[in-house]
Amino acid sequence: MYSLATMRSKHNIFEVFSEETLSGGVAVKNKFLKRAIINQLDRSGDLTIAELARELNISTPKVTNLVNELIQYGLLQDYGKIDSTGGRRANIYGLLSNSCYFIGVDVRRYYINIGLLDFKKHLVAIREKVPYTLENTPKSLAALITCIKDFIREQKIAKDKILGIGINLSGRVNHNTGYSYSFFNFQEAPLTEAIQKELGIRTFLENDSNAMAYGEFCNGVVAGEKNIVFINLDYGTGAGIVIDGQVYYGKSGFSGEFGHIPFYNNEIICDCGKKGCLETEVSGQSLLRLAKAKLAGGSSSVLLKKVKKIDDIKLEDLVEAARSEDMMIIELLADMGEKLGRALAVLINLFNPELLILGGTLAETGEYLRLPARSALNKYSLSLVNSDTQLKLSKLGEKAGVMGGCLIARSKVLSL
Repeated sequence: MYSLATMRSKHNIFEVFSEETLSGGVAVKNKFLKRAIINQLDRSGDLTIAELARELNISTPKVTNLVNELIQYGLLQDYGKIDSTGGRRANIYGLLSNSCYFIGVDVRRYYINIGLLDFKKHLVAIREKVPYTLENTPKSLAALITCIKDFIREQKIAKDKILGIGINLSGRVNHNTGYSYSFFNFQEAPLTEAIQKELGIRTFLENDSNAMAYGEFCNGVVAGEKNIVFINLDYGTGAGIVIDGQVYYGKSGFSGEFGHIPFYNNEIICDCGKKGCLETEVSGQSLLRLAKAKLAGGSSSVLLKKVKKIDDIKLEDLVEAARSEDMMIIELLADMGEKLGRALAVLINLFNPELLILGGTLAETGEYLRLPARSALNKYSLSLVNSDTQLKLSKLGEKAGVMGGCLIARSKVLSL
């Protein structure tokens, strides 16, 4: 049983972050100011009352009252006195890590990565490669919801401490409306609404490449750059674009469909239904098709020792083969890397970003893909432009999407 004080604290936390409109002008203003204090501490780190008052242009007595209320709610903590060169030492205040949590769910074709983020943006729990098959069916959606419920039960924390869940899906996703147009689109209501009804927790939907880009931007290989492009190389090929520190969505939320640029005059039908997309020759699906054709034609590979049937090979098997220095896969990656670099040259000439990041399952082949891509990038892009653009591999790897999903959910809950 919860104590009365605990129950009140949980109610007040919900009130601070809820979307419901409070009655009365003072209540609305105080709710706004409490969120402003939380966001300031989130941006700046721990601060004193005087520093908060100065940053937010609020009177010291008002800030003191609001901070004390947030401490009672269990959202902030008094971290004690700070060193001072003279005069009275002031107390410093900051967010309390275990006051609330956020979940990120990165949905891949054959598995799920799912993690738990605390209030101070520490990833406190993660489960990687949970078996799952992504299909556009009610059964697949039900399995996804079950996976999330199982993960929540494992955490042994009060469910009402989880303020938001961010779910990443590939394909066309409208993060504002909560609709997915590629998966689980067999109902009239937004997908977020259907999942939220099952879980009882605010749910947000994001394109997987955008989430991975944001996760890498906040906690990965990015070192101060504000304009980046994240290339998600999985079974398909997508891009997440960050401009001036913010994810760029485009008018309808569908930006970053890098893999569906019509680069080729081939007769290969893409998953989008069109022919000649970049994804038909630069993607995990393409690498699988080429590798299977090579094996069927008699080429030797360590893959033949691992699987009984060629059709059973998955993308992860090809990555493992490359790491085992399988020459057949390395040669295919070199050719694909050249094509990728040529396509990246187009992005560099268009956007002139500070940093290009290669991520996703295929990027786990490392330098076997990056080096030929870098060489082609130098060859086909304008030298004055590419000299200012770095090309790096993802630092977070499998965790990029989980971090992005958590952080985007957190950002939306905390937004003013």
